[in-house]
Amino acid sequence: MSGKTAKLVIGSKEVELPIHSPTAGPDVIDIGQLYAKGDVFTYDPGYTSTASCDSTITFIDGEEGILLHRGYPIEQLSSKSHFLEVCYLLLYGGLPNVAELTDFETRVTRHTMLHEQMMNFFRGFRRDAHPMAVMTGVVGAMSAFYHDSIDVNDPWQREVASIRLIAKMPTIAAMAFKYNTGQPFVYPRNDLDYASNFLRMCFAVPAEDYEVNPILSRAMDRIFTLHADHEQNASTSTVRLASSSGANPFACIAAGIACLWGPAHGGANQACLEMLEEIGTVDKIPEFIERAKDKNDPFRLMGFGHRVYKNRDPRATVLKESADEVLELLGVENNSILQVAKKLEETALADEYFIEKKLFPNVDFYSGIILEAMGFPTSMFTPIFAVSRTIGWVSQWKEMITDPKMKIGRPRQLYIGETKRDYVDIGDR
Repeated sequence: MSGKTAKLVIGSKEVELPIHSPTAGPDVIDIGQLYAKGDVFTYDPGYTSTASCDSTITFIDGEEGILLHRGYPIEQLSSKSHFLEVCYLLLYGGLPNVAELTDFETRVTRHTMLHEQMMNFFRGFRRDAHPMAVMTGVVGAMSAFYHDSIDVNDPWQREVASIRLIAKMPTIAAMAFKYNTGQPFVYPRNDLDYASNFLRMCFAVPAEDYEVNPILSRAMDRIFTLHADHEQNASTSTVRLASSSGANPFACIAAGIACLWGPAHGGANQACLEMLEEIGTVDKIPEFIERAKDKNDPFRLMGFGHRVYKNRDPRATVLKESADEVLELLGVENNSILQVAKKLEETALADEYFIEKKLFPNVDFYSGIILEAMGFPTSMFTPIFAVSRTIGWVSQWKEMITDPKMKIGRPRQLYIGETKRDYVDIGDR
């Protein structure tokens, strides 16, 4: 509490509301007692001006292009660290020492296997089911297979559930991919790191050995790291709202996956690739650039600019480096989509209109390019996002469960429907 207050005048009534000052970001007016004191609600569609919780995990300053996890800049974490170390940081609040990181990596690595009976669960889906549909169902079903870690009031069960979700999500996503393509499942290996294990489970086949290229593994690790958490976004808020009822962790994370599936949230890099396919060839780029500038044209340049970041997306700067490395390794000569992406990036970065509007390539632009180059279909882009974001969901869930101020979520409404009406018998209507 800052000691400052805000006064709200409602007719002849004056309501005094406390103001909280965060360690970073704007002050927050506490309206918790507004209804009791003023007999009014606030109206904020989309909660764009409402803080739904207090949190110590992630901070974003969209105007300055800043993303901090537990105070550490994303640029430092993605260049000096790796995904599982960032997972530890988000989950426990600080960077681990060597012994702590080794223990954490061992626990995660040794929980990557799925319960063997869950293989039958996969076979219940149609072969052409979207991988996100499969992931939503399988993760929700984990509570039936791992019922020894669904008591949210038991700290040890919460810990076990957290490790299981972080460890098994890549396996579930890879199996959803394999099932969709008709190939046999590939089991995880304990001698591989998190990103390499995922790539092997996706692309290996029993008929031959598969060696993970370190450049591709590093790029995948960066994609995981850069998407790990992003404050109170739609899917994170969904996880928090579901968990406020006391629902088990697997159900809460399944709810987050379902929300992420929405094209306005997790489908941005897929939309970017679909745009590149629409452009088709390099010679058509000038035409689409002009269309993007035309306010009367419905075409939008996907993968440029960001709703939160009003300047550069700090994650994009890091991922561009990996995108350049991957494209140099795999080449773009035989892939028209990647040729369009490279030329579009060059054109937009040199165009005064995009510079003035600060429409720079965002993280979705570069992650889409990398995943396309690796050989992932667009249907796998959002499942990979879900693998990345699981640690953010789990960390936010864990923080909420242990918050003594936690209440079940119950948003209010501005009712604009009919007032009381008397029932009319069907024969008299």
